[in-house]
Amino acid sequence: MSSLYWICLLVGGGVVVLQFGASLLGLHHDAPHNLGGHGSLHEGLQMFSVRSLAAGIAFLGIGGLAGQSFGLPAAVTVLMGAASGAVAAVGVSVLMRGMLRLESDRTFQLAITVGHSGDVYLSIPARRTGTGKVHVTLQGRLMELDAVTPDEAIPTGARVLVIDTIAPSTVIVALQPRILDQGDGDA
Repeated sequence: MSSLYWICLLVGGGVVVLQFGASLLGLHHDAPHNLGGHGSLHEGLQMFSVRSLAAGIAFLGIGGLAGQSFGLPAAVTVLMGAASGAVAAVGVSVLMRGMLRLESDRTFQLAITVGHSGDVYLSIPARRTGTGKVHVTLQGRLMELDAVTPDEAIPTGARVLVIDTIAPSTVIVALQPRILDQGDGDA
């Protein structure tokens, strides 16, 4: 039984080491990339990826050898090996899913600014005669964008609504009406 555990450890561990070396050199892709938006392959656990299976096999060998070193019966060492292999495979799958999410495309798309509010950072000249700047918070980050308006000039500090986009980093904005709090008006 000991030789089986050693084979698992060496084969699984060897594959893990080779994959690690290949990824350091940029030669390795474990999971296919889904370039679409919805139904991404990165959403679920990839339990049957080569990386997860190799880690599971290596840890099956490690768990079995650990059980034998404690003098446990063969049935218990098999269970220890299987449990440690399963935990390792799930652990690697969870880690890989997290890393693939970091790798996923979070490119800012200007079109998603339409309908969002922002604040004028640099005043915007009237009737598209020049550009100003607005700050809009999207996808958890503050974006500074060039802005034009089809109407009257908009001063710094005004609240605006993005109504359309033009050019790669320019939005069309309109002055957003200010809603007065109770007590701000005359009684």
